Amino acid sequence: MPKARKRKTPIVQANTDAPTSSKPEVTRSVIREFHTLLKRQAQLQKKGTQDATTTSELSQIQKRIDELGGLERYQHMSAVGQKDDRGGGSHKILIGWMKELGLHRGGGDAVGKLKLLEVGALLPDNYQSCSSWIDNHPIDLNSRHPAILQQDFFLLDPQANSEKWSVISLSLVVNFVPEPKDRGRMLLMAHSMLVPDGHLFVALPLPCLSNSRYLTFEHFEAVMNVVGFTKVKEKWREGEAGS
Repeated sequence: MPKARKRKTPIVQANTDAPTSSKPEVTRSVIREFHTLLKRQAQLQKKGTQDATTTSELSQIQKRIDELGGLERYQHMSAVGQKDDRGGGSHKILIGWMKELGLHRGGGDAVGKLKLLEVGALLPDNYQSCSSWIDNHPIDLNSRHPAILQQDFFLLDPQANSEKWSVISLSLVVNFVPEPKDRGRMLLMAHSMLVPDGHLFVALPLPCLSNSRYLTFEHFEAVMNVVGFTKVKEKWREGEAGS
């Protein structure tokens, strides 16, 4: 078999701070609890059969999610966290890196624009300032805006999306996938959907790599290499909380 083509992959380790108008530390705590509850909920729902214990736990999880304000509140806090005055917005890092790599030089018309698939988009206009050279397609599993397509990444047509995208952004997305095997499947799908020499942008909470029993910076890079990616950029911020 021919050797798999490697694609460059900018990798950024960021935190999941998503403050609202309330105290940032309180918001971070709520965000972390949402992550834990939703991951456990997805794991239980994947079981083939549900006994009384599982049903009871699912009920308690949903009750707590509702008490916290539901998915709508989680998405709102995450969106607020992307605002400039809160220090959020990993898309700015991606834009800067794309410019450093000279990817902005090919834009100018609809045909020459970079086709960007923004997975897990919370705001519809993250790349509006670069619309002259980026053709952005934001999607999210639970869209909160008409300009963001409500779409499950795993249900995208593999043939229609094969080698279609110049750049794919997975910002705080992979860590939110409940099952490890599905996280790997997401990376493999992204690889197949990129054009030759396309770029994948991955943002993760720093503790996923710096404070994990199962994953290190070196291990993560090795996994990406096996999938077919080559790291060209990375950034992380020390001393920040994450989920």
